[in-house]
Amino acid sequence: MTTALGLGLTHYPLLAGTDANMANLLRWTLTDPDIPEAAKDVSSWPQRMREEWGEDGGESAAAGHRAALVAGLAQCRKALDEFQPDLLVVWGDDQFENFREEVVPPFCVLAYDDLELHPFELQIERGLPNAWGMPDETTFVLRGDAGRARALADGLINDGFDMAYSYRKRAGARFPHAILNTQIFLDYDNAGCRFPYPILPITVNCYGQHAIARRGGLARFAEIADERLDPVGPTPQRCLALGAAVARNLRESGLRVAYVASSSWSHAFLNDKDWHLRPDGPADQVFYDALVSGDRRPWQEATGRQIVEAGQHEMLNWFCLLGAVDELGLGPTWSDFVTTDVFNSNKAFAVYTD
Repeated sequence: MTTALGLGLTHYPLLAGTDANMANLLRWTLTDPDIPEAAKDVSSWPQRMREEWGEDGGESAAAGHRAALVAGLAQCRKALDEFQPDLLVVWGDDQFENFREEVVPPFCVLAYDDLELHPFELQIERGLPNAWGMPDETTFVLRGDAGRARALADGLINDGFDMAYSYRKRAGARFPHAILNTQIFLDYDNAGCRFPYPILPITVNCYGQHAIARRGGLARFAEIADERLDPVGPTPQRCLALGAAVARNLRESGLRVAYVASSSWSHAFLNDKDWHLRPDGPADQVFYDALVSGDRRPWQEATGRQIVEAGQHEMLNWFCLLGAVDELGLGPTWSDFVTTDVFNSNKAFAVYTD
């Protein structure tokens, strides 16, 4: 039997920037003229949100949020190094990167060999400094395993799970940041430049009906008033099934495999009912409490509509992870939940072992 490890973590892009810019998404949202002024009035916000925002637009609170995230990532990296995997299978959303108008599959195995990538693509695009003060032209190697990825896609198809696959990243587009940031953050001290383990990425169409309509998620309310929604993404139950299928196919490989879900939980910019101002903390808490208690019912009974209404689109990556750990009989040994109202998304961390 293959020894396995499960990890859940965040790829929060603003963690790769400086504290001064960590609340930039909320600052941008507050300039949306179609959000009612009453909703943008700081005095109307929940107390914790007002405290996080403070007198400097969240800059002071950013240091504490960063410290909590880095501590969670360090726990995941510690478990990874103790496990010494041969391979990381990483589920991450494709946010208008490889998945564009030409084709949007529910899932895609990225059958890539080693790639030289720029870790600070998003910072460069936005004209912002990176958290490490490293040169913009910095690159690192994301180690891949195209042969194993091809074999996995073949195995999934033979197992009755139709699977798309890719041999080359889309020209002119960023590499999927959910995968890129997983390497950066699991090697936080070195901005991903010394990460030793190969990664087999599986990208998930977490954005579903908003994949093309919102070009990756960010949109003003005037833009979404008459938006033409895309077909929905995979259901939570299908993501659980994918995780289980991947685990079955790799179980007898002889490899030590770490299964990784890479995403934050509900996102403010996807939470339409709260005017994109804050994530849906209560909805996230239900899932986290169930995760800690081992109660799978909220996860097994979740609907796609429920996930979208809470802005929890990217949590589909975690559904994939839970499908894998349950298939392999792994149990939780540690978890943490870092909540916020100002920094766009709540972030969960977890370690599963046998």
